[in-house]
Amino acid sequence: MHRRDFLATGLVSVAALTAGLGLAGPAFAEIAEIEDMVMGDPDAPVTVIEYASFTCPHCANFHATTFKELKKSYIDTGKVRFIHREVFFDRYGLWAAMVARCGGQLRYFGVADLIYTDQQSWTQGEPAQIADNLHRIGRTSGLSNDQLDACLQDAEKAQALVAWNDANTKADGISGTPSFVIEGELYSNMSYADFAALLDEKLAAK
Repeated sequence: MHRRDFLATGLVSVAALTAGLGLAGPAFAEIAEIEDMVMGDPDAPVTVIEYASFTCPHCANFHATTFKELKKSYIDTGKVRFIHREVFFDRYGLWAAMVARCGGQLRYFGVADLIYTDQQSWTQGEPAQIADNLHRIGRTSGLSNDQLDACLQDAEKAQALVAWNDANTKADGISGTPSFVIEGELYSNMSYADFAALLDEKLAAK
């Protein structure tokens, strides 16, 4: 599990997380509203919230293995409503989230899958190279360079994402990734077999 003591270190500064994007630093009178990225039937009996970082190897492994089985057996069958919430340990995780969110709900999970799958490649190099790598992933998903530039240079969205991350992780007691809030209860990473057994237990209680 990728860990960070959120409560001890507090919110990572926006300046540190956005360094390298060339963003201006205005004073923000209002913070843009951030929407949850959701997959599955909105009326599914069980809700799973995953807290994950796009730069966390354990999260990439979860999405390459356990998540694919969960999607097939529980999300696609209408049993589980799945929410993916980004956690920011570093600026590259924030940049990746801004790219993933660039296409909205429609493209989010497809872009996220590409980001996780290509994690070992796109995270290599200097900041400019990493930004170029994320542009390439975005273009692969059908986004234009102009769209990606606009998303990555949206200072208000960056500010809002960092504040949103801080509020969510503190509210749910998140100290590492991936972590899961399932029907209001916090769980750490687990195998598909353990995840399925837990979901079956939650479903049976409905």
